[in-house]
Amino acid sequence: MASQSQTLAAETFLPEQAEQLAPVLSFLQAHERSAESTALPSYALVGVDEHDRIELPKNLHHVLKRVVGAMAQGRAVTIAPQSMTLTTQQAADLLGVSRPTIVRLINEGQIAAERVGNRHRLLLDDVLAYREARRTRQYDAIAATSVPVDLEDDPELIRKQLREARQVVAARRRTAKNIS
Repeated sequence: MASQSQTLAAETFLPEQAEQLAPVLSFLQAHERSAESTALPSYALVGVDEHDRIELPKNLHHVLKRVVGAMAQGRAVTIAPQSMTLTTQQAADLLGVSRPTIVRLINEGQIAAERVGNRHRLLLDDVLAYREARRTRQYDAIAATSVPVDLEDDPELIRKQLREARQVVAARRRTAKNIS
């Protein structure tokens, strides 16, 4: 039983020999391009013996391609298996917020959760959907509060434009909060 829990623990892999990953990445990219042909691509792991072969699902191939791509760029890759249901602490860790913040988001109805006894259980898909929606809101706010800057513009004028843009976004946020 201990070995099973060890295999499910998060593990980080460092790119030790990135030059060996180039042919793997090239192979994966070439086969992805050939997916546009009439034949459907098939992905497999092959062992030493000629009969030692197992077909890979398409989504597993996609994961492999992303891992190899990141490591080829010199990045470390962490694999962290997740349950399909999360505790409030696991959701908080995933979103980078505190556990009380998750509880507040559940109480406000921003993230769906199921009550099990005196604990909340959240679906991983719901937490990931909230994260994506939050990211979109953040990018929209950044775009809304940006102003074009010319090096010859007066710094006071730029500050004034930024202040006005922030006030417009704040007013929009207050209006949205009052509606819901």
